[in-house]
Order: sequence, then C-alpha cells, then structure tokens
Amino acid sequence: MDLIALVERIGEAPTAALFGMITGLTFGIAAHRSRFCLRAATVEFARGSMGPAVAVWLLTFSTALVWVQGASLTGLMRAEDARMMAVAGSWSGAIIGGLMFGIGMVLARGCSGRLLVLAATGNMRSIVSGLIFAVIAQMSLGGWLTPAREYLAGLWVTPGGRNVDLLSTSGMPDYMGLVMGIALAVLALEISRRNRIGFGRLVFASGVGFAVAVGWVLTFGLSQVAFEPVQIESATFTGPSAHTLMYFLDRNAVLEFDIGLVPGVFIGALISAALTRELRWQAFDNALVMRKAMIGAALMGFGGMLAGGCAIGAGVTGGSIFVATAWLALFCMWIGAMATDYLIDQKHLATA
Repeated sequence: MDLIALVERIGEAPTAALFGMITGLTFGIAAHRSRFCLRAATVEFARGSMGPAVAVWLLTFSTALVWVQGASLTGLMRAEDARMMAVAGSWSGAIIGGLMFGIGMVLARGCSGRLLVLAATGNMRSIVSGLIFAVIAQMSLGGWLTPAREYLAGLWVTPGGRNVDLLSTSGMPDYMGLVMGIALAVLALEISRRNRIGFGRLVFASGVGFAVAVGWVLTFGLSQVAFEPVQIESATFTGPSAHTLMYFLDRNAVLEFDIGLVPGVFIGALISAALTRELRWQAFDNALVMRKAMIGAALMGFGGMLAGGCAIGAGVTGGSIFVATAWLALFCMWIGAMATDYLIDQKHLATA
C-alpha cells in the first residue's frame, strides 16, 4: 500500500500516529539493546574515559548524521522544512535549558529517553521520574511555568524568524554533513574496537540513529501528500511526553506523531526486555536517590522545553539536520552533566 492510499484509508492523523509508533518501536528496541545513554557518556568523559558509553553515543549520533544527511541529499526529506529549522530558535534557551537538562539527567541517572526505556523494564525510579518529567514539561509548555520559559527563551533569539542552519551559514557544501557523519562513525568504531564492544551492540547503537532518520523521512513523506499541514519531525521526548500525558487526560486531544512515538518507545523497550529476560521490578535505592531523581526530572522537564529539545530531540534529532541551537543545547548538556558529576557524584564517591 502506498502512502497516499494509506492516508486515504485511515486518515492523516492516524497515519502520523502510526509513523510515530514505527519510529518509537525502532528507537525503543535499539536503545534498550545498545544501552544508549547520554548521561552515561558524559559521566565517562568527565572521569577521563572514552569508554563503551561514549562509543555507543558517538556511533548513534554519527549514524543519525549519515542516514539523515543521506536522505536529504537524495530528496527523501528537506531539512529546511523541518519545524525545528523553520521557526526562530533561542540561543538563551539553548544555553540555560541545556545546562539545566544536563544537571537534571545526572541527578536522575538518565536522560528522558533513557528513563522511558528503563521504565518499560519495571524500573520504578524511571517511572516516577518520567511522570514528573512529563508533568513539568506540560507546565512549561502551556501551564504555570510557561511565562518563565517564554521570558528566558526570549532573551536572545535567532534573527529572521528562523533557526540557523550550520551547514549553509558556514558556506560548506551540502555533502559535508554526510562526510562529517562518516568521519565520526569511523572514530566511534575505533573507540568501540578499543573497548571490545560486540557487533550486536554496535548494530543496535546504529539503530537508534536510524530511528531518527525514519521519523524525519516518514513525516516528510506524509507532509507531501497530506491536505492539512503536517509537522516534519522525529524522535524527541520533551514535547511528546507532555502531549502524550494530555492525550490520556483530555478526551478532546487528537492523534499526532507524538502520540505514537512515546508508547512506541515503551512497547519496543518492553518487547526487547522481555526477549532478553531483563524485566524486573526495581525500586529507589534510598531516600537520597529518590530526592535527586525527582529534582533531576523536574530540571529536565523545564530545561528540555526551554532548550527546544531533550538529549535526543536536540542532541541527536536536531543535531542531525544541523540546527544551530540544537548543537548549542547539546554542548551545554554535556557541560552541565560533567560539572554535576564532578561536584556531586565524584565528591560523594571520594568521601564514601
């Protein structure tokens, strides 16, 4: 069945949700099996190690660059049409929100995407933290925290009502994005070789990056045949977590890509955990861990919404199409996470 026939048969909104589900299932399975986690990568790097977590993250990021830039060069998507690129970006939001998100993911022991994956395995810490993350994200999107987010985001914005395309602004040819992705993939494979990472984990790490490309290509394809405007988007978890929460609370909410994405990730990770026999209930270790996780989740909810995306949304999805504020947000997430690990976790280990 071709795309037009699918849209005519089930409708545009259900098709968008279906595409979100496909993207989410791919992401959930691959993220669980590869143990993809930006927080783990930043902690390794902060402690002077280019270990397995760094290798997996870098392979995911580079794979997303390769697939997405390849799709762009072959006409399967247009980065300039993506919502992240077509609206004004916030430099101040990327800096402040990125730092907050980085701090939060170390306190919560996982970024929002990782928490969703772990929640599917029965991890109560991740379930509680994920719910707090979603509630704060919704409050930042359209609730009591909205004025604060809008004020901070408005301090410094990109000119011209659009975000900045790093490739075109720097004058580099279109194919340089693909070249950079290949170069980073080679580096990731070399780090993986030094850490003796198995072939299977490498394949699944690449699968996380592939899931990002799947989302971009599917939503772009839908936008070309849909009668109503369709947002061209891919995997991210700040806005979608808030939208999914409201979908189950508001009978008037409508189907969209986000509503398929979040459940898709959960189901994909659940299937993977069941097949690998990793389903088990896990509680908080102690009250201190619980407090840190709850504070961290709240910081990620507000910070991710302010930054324009989470560790996946800005760090991989936005980065794959060279959105300038996404790259800045990712950089600030690394800085915030490394500083928090040094000031809190490393000092705690030293005094333990």
